[in-house]
Amino acid sequence: MFVDMRIGNGFDVHAFTDGDHIVLGGVKIPHSRAFKAHSDGDVLLHAICDALLGALALGDIGKHFPDTSQQFENIDSRILLRKVYQLIREQGYVLQNIDCIISAQSPKMSPHIVSMRKNIADDLQVDSDRVSVKATTTEHLGFEGREEGISAQVVLILFKTE
Repeated sequence: MFVDMRIGNGFDVHAFTDGDHIVLGGVKIPHSRAFKAHSDGDVLLHAICDALLGALALGDIGKHFPDTSQQFENIDSRILLRKVYQLIREQGYVLQNIDCIISAQSPKMSPHIVSMRKNIADDLQVDSDRVSVKATTTEHLGFEGREEGISAQVVLILFKTE
């Protein structure tokens, strides 16, 4: 018996600019900087979108939501995630599980992980035990370690339901 399973991999990064908060996993986190971005800059949700789209060879987030479009300026990335997942569902697939990692020297992510997992699970219509979000520092190495920005990586599995 053949099971139609797809694996998606996503990555995103945003540099910092002046500001007083960032948004990750749909959670507003107080910080001494903000993301330089066309949307809200939520690197975690953008990486998830790319993983979902990539699993079905549907392009990337920039193809579906170009940063040249006024329509997507300052948009809440949870809206983008729900739109992407609707495309996935229309193809007959559902999320099996997702594993995410955020690379950031600061701010500390641990107080926000549960809320991120809940937001992602709600938007992807799965139980939160199917959503893993982890965070790591880079021990002051690289752009994340120098606190120039934050990156996120995601891997996920989709199953065909039809």
